[in-house]
Amino acid sequence: MDKLRITGGTRLQGEITISGAKNAALPILCASLLTADTLTLHNVPALNDISTTLKLLNRLGVRTTHDPAASTVTLNAGEITSLEAPYELVKTMRASILVLGPLLTRFGEARVSLPGGCAIGQRPVDQHIKGLAALGADISIEKGFVVARASRLKGTTVRTDMVTVTGTENLLMAAVLAEGRTILENAAREPEIVDLAELLIKMGARISGHGTDRIVIDGVEKLHGATHSISPDRIEAGSFLCAVAATGGDVMLRGTAADAMGATLDKLTEAGLALETGTDWIRARMERRPTAVSVRTLEYPGFATDMQAQIMALNTVANGTAVIVETIFENRYMHVQELCRLGANIDIDGHTAVVHGVERLSGANVMATDLRASAGLVIAGLAAEGETIIDRIYHLDRGYEKMERKLSMLGANIQRLSSKEAA
Repeated sequence: MDKLRITGGTRLQGEITISGAKNAALPILCASLLTADTLTLHNVPALNDISTTLKLLNRLGVRTTHDPAASTVTLNAGEITSLEAPYELVKTMRASILVLGPLLTRFGEARVSLPGGCAIGQRPVDQHIKGLAALGADISIEKGFVVARASRLKGTTVRTDMVTVTGTENLLMAAVLAEGRTILENAAREPEIVDLAELLIKMGARISGHGTDRIVIDGVEKLHGATHSISPDRIEAGSFLCAVAATGGDVMLRGTAADAMGATLDKLTEAGLALETGTDWIRARMERRPTAVSVRTLEYPGFATDMQAQIMALNTVANGTAVIVETIFENRYMHVQELCRLGANIDIDGHTAVVHGVERLSGANVMATDLRASAGLVIAGLAAEGETIIDRIYHLDRGYEKMERKLSMLGANIQRLSSKEAA
């Protein structure tokens, strides 16, 4: 099992390019199931979750070609051979549930194992099921599978009980081939949903209101192929910006979309990070110890839960005390005990973490507990004195493309240790 070795204390300097967004690429890959024509995707990040999704699509009969060096994937679902997503491919990644809507609406049937993913709390699929049932599907849970059937879905108004990103994406994809008009109320507004909708429109879907909490879809008989470039990963960009804020330096991020990162940029500016932005770049400079910043995670356009661990890592070395309230997932503070191993001073009370900044952290052996916690530990390790070893970085590889290489390009002292080297 690979590990990362970081010798901290180095200011970050230089330029890197941000990869395509994992959270946009996964539903877009699943959208290939909606047409018999070829889908060509660019700016696809080379991540373990992408590989897992392609394996799942291959199992269903989708023909795929993946060129990681060119960040390109082509998919053709003209000859689907299975309508079942099995447990062994779904268990490691919750986003696998996103094949449910496309399979059901195009083929009238789907069997999808209940999903897994990071152990950050309950992420139920009940809103997916409720929405598809409202569209006319007959749904049951059989031996760990969501089993859905419908001759053709029929448009209606769907109001989810909570804002759900994957639920919105699943229902959006299901509705594009449904009969009549579907209105999604209380829809998620994330930029990744906008990216998915823009692809579907290129494929011939009729969608309006994406990016708001009310999406209107007028169903069509069939969709066609398209070519699309995945939007930049705002979470990856935010993670690197937190690293600059925690360690100091002067870094240019290319291939970004600053206008999709509002709450993150606001908080980093409050922490003292000097930011300049353009249409596809962000320059970040930090010349002093950061100021502690309090955050409350919220659905977009609020502060993203996927940035909570990274901003907490920044706050561990900030001047002052920060209060962090996690409102999205109930079990997303597992990284706290690992940060404390590095010398952080953090108190937890339910969904609230109080971070008392210290002047310096000290390197230690720590263990990643989930995807974003991994990034938080990397940031803390970069800011710490001495050597930090991060175990279980397979979590990191699910969502960050060559993170250690990009950090090395900025001057960080960071190496990946293979299983033999780490032993």
